[in-house]
Amino acid sequence: MIIPFLYIGWVFIPFLCIIFCVNLVAIMKKIKNDEKTSKNTFWLTLSFTLIMWSIAIIASANVY
Repeated sequence: MIIPFLYIGWVFIPFLCIIFCVNLVAIMKKIKNDEKTSKNTFWLTLSFTLIMWSIAIIASANVY
């Protein structure tokens, strides 16, 4: 169970952070222009959840 999250934490967190930031900016621009934000909200939520879940699993396993 811990191995996939270690892999996500080591390899994918930088990419997930980039996805998170890009979608956050896109959502802010779309809100300003009163456009639909559902697709960006999905990707923002998914990337944030994977980032937080990976950090929590790695911290609970005492792996540094």
